[in-house]
Formats: sequence, structure tokens, C-alpha cells
Amino acid sequence: MKISHQIQWAIAAAALFSGGLPSQAADTNAARPNIIFIIIDDLGWRDLSCMGSPFYESPAIDKMASEGLSFTRAYEAAPRCVQSRYSVLTGKNHNRPELRGERGLAADQGTIGKAFQQGGYTTFYAGKWHLGGEASYWPQNRGFDINVGGCALGALGTHFWPYYLTNKPSDIGVRESHNIAPFGLETGKPGEFIADRLTDETIRFLKTHKAEKPGQPFLVYLSHYQVHQPLEAKAEDVRYFEAKLKKMPKQPGPDYESDYTGKVKLKQDLPVYAAMIKSIDDSVAHLRQALEDLGYDKNTVIIFTSDNGGLSTSDLLGNRSLSTSNKPLRTGKGWLYEGGIRVPLIVYWPGVTPAGVKTDRATVGTDYFPTFLDMAGLPLRPREHLDGESFARVLKGDLNSPRQRPIYWYYDDAKIGTGNTAMAAMADGDKKLVQFIYEKKDELYDLRQDIGEQHDLAPANPEIVAAMKQKLAVWEKDAGIKPLKPNKVDEIQTIIAEITGEKKTKEGKKNKKKGPADSSTDD
Repeated sequence: MKISHQIQWAIAAAALFSGGLPSQAADTNAARPNIIFIIIDDLGWRDLSCMGSPFYESPAIDKMASEGLSFTRAYEAAPRCVQSRYSVLTGKNHNRPELRGERGLAADQGTIGKAFQQGGYTTFYAGKWHLGGEASYWPQNRGFDINVGGCALGALGTHFWPYYLTNKPSDIGVRESHNIAPFGLETGKPGEFIADRLTDETIRFLKTHKAEKPGQPFLVYLSHYQVHQPLEAKAEDVRYFEAKLKKMPKQPGPDYESDYTGKVKLKQDLPVYAAMIKSIDDSVAHLRQALEDLGYDKNTVIIFTSDNGGLSTSDLLGNRSLSTSNKPLRTGKGWLYEGGIRVPLIVYWPGVTPAGVKTDRATVGTDYFPTFLDMAGLPLRPREHLDGESFARVLKGDLNSPRQRPIYWYYDDAKIGTGNTAMAAMADGDKKLVQFIYEKKDELYDLRQDIGEQHDLAPANPEIVAAMKQKLAVWEKDAGIKPLKPNKVDEIQTIIAEITGEKKTKEGKKNKKKGPADSSTDD
């Protein structure tokens, strides 16, 4: 049965007034920090001005970075959104088979939302979910008291209300749907922009919560649909960045380069994408102002990050529009090179995180679950957040607190659209092993000396490669990873064939191209 957005608010309010949420002593609640987790869709590591972008602007996020702690080596557990979101929400690597239910995230799996509900927090979810095909799999049934916008959508038909294209049919799938209205956002106003709407809904929650249960701590999970394609933004913001681009010196060098099976965008030069980033920066500004107005600013932790690297690669012979450049990182979304998995991460914990400090201590998306529990003073749940480890000590100033385990990746979802083949990887300290699964090829990089992964150290260090491969193989067995399926092998073969200028059509035939695709445009 479908529950309307208005009914959700009524149920949550009734629970607050009646004591339906787990009870906690008022003084204990007051000592617990509120948490706002902001995760952006497809935001690249260098897509903020505080991270070195020469074109994009993010003054509100930059201000938060100047007041908090920035992680320059934060990773996601996967280079694409569905898989990384499984890992963030559950603290388990997305490859673990127990995570997959018939139509989405398995019902018996723990989530951040469930843990905080049971710990006495009010939980609120807004935005992209993408972890189930029907309502029983959505946030309101997975540990969040209120859900606004979270459903089977992975991307919107349009970022303007009604958020779907009225001249195209809807596509309702078992796990994923397209071109439908987001849950709870069926009503709106013409011209309304999705980032603004989600921000307004979040502020509405904060105001209601303050009025009805001021002593109850809260967890807000704000999952923006931006900056995922389609590339759309408010007209006045696009015009601003068009004018800015015209005044900037032309960036030297080519627009694209080829990197194995992918064509890679090398420049940050799309005004519409810059305008989309401005919309999420505006969101952060408005949220922080609301926290201050409501008196929540001194006891609310804000975490800002992305679900994977920026969309910067396509297949070699493709003409897909690409959003950004992740340089100096290699490649982008879909790949296990740094451009696909390294993301911005800023944590502002008033009175706790050192101000304006950067650290290269590595984190990964599975770490959020135990870290949030630590921050809230709630007991850890190691059987749930199996692959995560808390970095709360780092937030409290112990920047040299080491990771206890290496970080492992396995991503076999080869995609023609991003030109990526199946890969595995492992980061242990500064050393990173990269494997091409189908090709049975190994590469080794020293990330401290070579952030762009340009100098393969594998030929000169066979012992290090062998030792890391052994650790990776043990982890893969523990995670329940299976051999490549025939359909994935076929996809990889199609992608690899493009190196020689050979492209398969949808009917399976092959067309021989006379040369590489024109890289002067990103159509």
C-alpha cells in the first residue's frame, strides 16, 4: 500500500508525541550529537573549489572545510552508485551475497537508519535511494521515520518538477525504475528545482522536529540526485558560468585522451555542470543557516561526500556527454583507478574536528556506519558493519590513527557507457594493486608518489604484487565473490574490441571504424 508524504509526517509526529520512539533520558539525548549526512551523486574528487577546481565554485562547502576536517584520500567501496550505496548504508562490501534480496536490499540486513532508530534517534531520509524496486524496500521501511524522494529511481528524467518527462513513458522495473515521480514529491510547482526541494524538505523536518521533540537527537540522510545526469541547472546559474568561462584563459592541451578502453575528459569546462554544483553548495548554505536559526548548530555533525568519482569516461568510440574531469586522478566513474573511487569528504563536528585541517588518512564508504555509531555514543554492531572500521579517533584529532585493514575492491560490472572493464584492487598503505580480471593483468602503484597512477611498479616488484594478490584472493573468498558470468565476459570483449576500432551494434554485428572517434566534442 502506498503511503503518502503527508501521512508519513503525521505518523512520525504521532510517534514523537506518544513516545513511540525508543525512550532516552533527556540529558543523555542532549549530549548526543545530531548527524547530517550529505551524499552527492557522481561528484568528482576535484569538483569543489576547496579541492582545487579551477572553474567550479563552492563557497559554502569551502567554508565548512575551513571549519572542519577534510580527507584527501576518501574512497567509496565501488565506482558506481548502486553498489556504493549498498556499502554506505550497511557497512558491508556490496559484493557480499547476503545483501541482495529479490527486489533490492535484503530485508534482514542492518542499516544505519535501523541502528539509529533503535538508539533513540529520529531518522529522516531525503533524495535518491536506488536500492529496491518497491515500497517495502524503500527508506520508510528500512530504518527511516520519514522518506521524501527515496524510491526505485537511480536518476531523474529532469531536475525540474515534476521530475519526469511528461512526453515519455514510465519504466517500472523489478529493482530500478525510470521516468517516474520520486516518492513523496508527486506534488510541486512548475520551475521547482530538485536540489532546492530536497533542501526545503530537510529544513521542514528540522523545524518540525524542533517544535515537537526538541530533546530528541536526529539523523538526517540527505542524498541529492545532483550532480548525476541529465545535465540541467537553473538558467541564471548557467548564464553566470558561461560568462565566467568566456573570461577565463583557454585551458591548454587536448580535450580528451584515450586510456585503455576508455575515452577520458581532461577539462572542467561545462557551465551547466558548474551550475549544478552551485545548487548543492546553496543547499549546504541554507541547511547551515537553518541549523543556526534553530539552535542546532553547536551540536550537529555535518558529513559531506560523494557516492563515486565524477563521470569523465565513455567507451572509445562513444559520443556520450561527459560531465567533468577528475585529473590529476586517472579515469572516472566505473573504474577502480583513483578517479572512479576517490571522493571528497569533509566532516564538521563543532568543538571536535580540528579546523581547516587536511589529512590523507584513508577511509572507505563502509566506514561510515561504525563511525556514526561511535560519534553518537551508540554500541558498535560488528556483525552488521562487517567491512567498516570507525575513524572517529581521526575526527577527534588523532590524524595518525592507522587503518586496521587494507581496503579491497571488486567491481565486475563492465559498462560500455563508461568504457570500463572488470577490475579488482587493493590499497594497503601507499601501495595499490590494480587487477584487470578478464585480462589477468596486474599493476602496482605508489599513491604517495604517483597519485595519477602513471608509473606501473609491478614488473620491478613481483614479490609485493604476489603478496598483495594473495591477500586480495583471501578477501574475495570471504566476500563470496564468484567468477565472471558469460554476459559480463561478452560485455568486456565488446569494450576491449574498441581498442582496434571495432564496435558491436545492438544486433551483435561488428562495424570497423577507420580511426578513433572525434574527441573534440562530448556530444
